[in-house]
This record gives sequence, C-alpha cells and structure tokens, in this order.
Amino acid sequence: MISSSSSSSCGLCFVKINPTIFPQIPPQPPFFNVSTSPISNLQSSNHLPIQPTRRNLLKISTLTIIRLTPIAPFLSCESTWAETQELLELERYTDSNDGFTLLKPASWIKVEKAGATVLFEDPSKGGNNIGVVVTPVRLTSLGEFGDPQFVSNKLIQAEKRKESTKDVEIISSSERRGEKGDVQVYEFEYKLDSTRGGVKRVFSAAFVASKKLYLLNIVHSDNPQQPLGDRTRLILEQVVHSFDVAL
Repeated sequence: MISSSSSSSCGLCFVKINPTIFPQIPPQPPFFNVSTSPISNLQSSNHLPIQPTRRNLLKISTLTIIRLTPIAPFLSCESTWAETQELLELERYTDSNDGFTLLKPASWIKVEKAGATVLFEDPSKGGNNIGVVVTPVRLTSLGEFGDPQFVSNKLIQAEKRKESTKDVEIISSSERRGEKGDVQVYEFEYKLDSTRGGVKRVFSAAFVASKKLYLLNIVHSDNPQQPLGDRTRLILEQVVHSFDVAL
C-alpha cells in the first residue's frame, strides 16, 4: 500500500509506501522521526567539484566518471555545457545513524516532516522532493516479500484505491544489487495523475538490511504544460541508483 500526505502551505507532496504491508515488529514506532536524530549523525559531503571550464571537463578523473556511470552514457556532443554542468551537480548524503547513503542535487535543501527520516526539497518548487523512510520489519530481504513485479503491482493497486487518484501507470520495475552485493534493491518508476498536485512522476527504491525497510521516494511534477525534462530525469535516476546501505 502507499500513503500520501501534503502540506497546503508549501504544496509539499511526500509519497511513501505504507510499511504495514511488510511484516512489522511491534510495538516499535513505524517511522524514525528525523526531528529526533542528532545533527552530528547526519553527514552531507563529497561534492563533485567540477569547475565551469571545458578544459576541466576533459580532465574529469576516472574515479568521477565511474561514480557517474549511469549518467555518463547519456552525455552527447549535442548537450550544452550548461546541461552537462547541471547533470554533475550532485553531492553525497550519508545518514550514519540509520545506515543509508544516496546522492542528491546539491541545491536541494533538507526540511523536517513527520514520518520522514530525511526529506530534501527543490527550493524552486516544494512539491518536488526526495524522501527516505526507515522502519523495522520482520523480513531479512525484499525477496521474502515478493519480486519487483509483485511489489509494483501492490503499489499500483494501492494508488488506484485512493479517491484522489485519477490515473496511474507503472513505467518500470527492476532489481539490482547493492555495493555490498548481498542486498537486494528494488527500483520503481510510475506516473500518477491526482487531484492533489496534478501529474507527478514517482521514482522509488527499496531494500531491507538488518531487518529494517529502507525506502527512497522521489516525487517530481510532470504536468503536460511542463513535462519532466531529460536532464532532470537523468539526475533523478542517478539518485535512485545511488541509494544503498552505508558502508
């Protein structure tokens, strides 16, 4: 199941899978509240330092190219310099308390929201956001619950049951291995047309580690008047692919 909440003051929409569809461990609280997490445990570092010159672009190190592998194949000579620079503006965020890591757009700011372990907002449009929820479960891996197709069907069924949903379309579902190799990570993408915020594109990634469910959700406007652009899509896909257990 999926649940959705919004704030009328900023148009914030944070979409999350309801953890109750996974075997729970009562009576622990369903979510780790980011507002109670010590600031010292939330680390944001490792900016990708690309200077705005063509010479420096040619000098990108092998390490940087490897870190940006999901994006690099899409860069072509037809891309403008501004587009290329935007693609590389990602930074590493690691929560050492709950043990996860991901890349995020450097300009997106961290905000507090009940039920979210961490939430980042696009400062130019609050409805675009990246959120992570961590909650205890009885599972040791997502495979015990079902394959990516099974879980994506659950997502779509839950969305269709909402009164606010006008239409929902699954775009893709897949599975990959985390950096440690023993963690199953499921990734999903779907398009949601809702009376709350119009058409949105939702990217999700989930994994189970140490009997905790880690869920990443990215929500971005995708209205016909301003559809999701290729550059933005590449950035959001890079964020999804980077979600993993903190080593």
